[in-house]
Amino acid sequence: MKIPRAPHSWLVTPHRAIEIQRELSGRIIHTGQPEKLSLVGGADLAFSPDKQDCIAGVVVWDIRADQVVEQHVVRRPAVFPYIPGLLSFREAPALVAVLREIRCEPDAFIFDGQGLAHPRRFGLACHVGLLIDRPSLGCAKSVLVGTCDMPSPAKGSTTVLEHNGECIGRAVRTREDVKPVYVSLGHRLSLQAAVTITLACCTRYRLPEPTRLADQLVAHERAKITR
Repeated sequence: MKIPRAPHSWLVTPHRAIEIQRELSGRIIHTGQPEKLSLVGGADLAFSPDKQDCIAGVVVWDIRADQVVEQHVVRRPAVFPYIPGLLSFREAPALVAVLREIRCEPDAFIFDGQGLAHPRRFGLACHVGLLIDRPSLGCAKSVLVGTCDMPSPAKGSTTVLEHNGECIGRAVRTREDVKPVYVSLGHRLSLQAAVTITLACCTRYRLPEPTRLADQLVAHERAKITR
């Protein structure tokens, strides 16, 4: 997949990283939906046992055939320190590198992390989504910022995730009576489209199949390092 170079350096100070987030957040497109939904890319990331390398994985999943079309994994040095709210500067370079390995053209991408549900409305799914310029969303297992009521126990029920009076995402029940996930748009999607894509990818488990499989992929790669 062709992805242009980032419009900024990854080797910046935390202060400059915050400035970049604020500058780029205005470029996020909050509307749209894929013309079709067949192939969905799921991306996740783990760290080497010494925390020096990022291990990024992507799985392209065919919703209709219920099978993996492509999967790739790369390992890159972690060049930015761990700072809450600035995780994309630590993780995005490896994620962009692995996405460049994709040969097909997914209709949408799901990232295991936050999108708009971020203090500066520019989480990982927004940052990488903007760089790849594809419909993207974040599906997180916990809340970074904001509050919400719990959805009803039924699969597909949702509630608003709110921060400072603004809707920044939705808590989504992907399976009956299991903990919700927290969905927010990344780029070129409406929030409703992001929720619809998430539910379409949750067939048997709490997490969307593409990111669940990507998590397994990077975990397997990490385990090789400790052998």
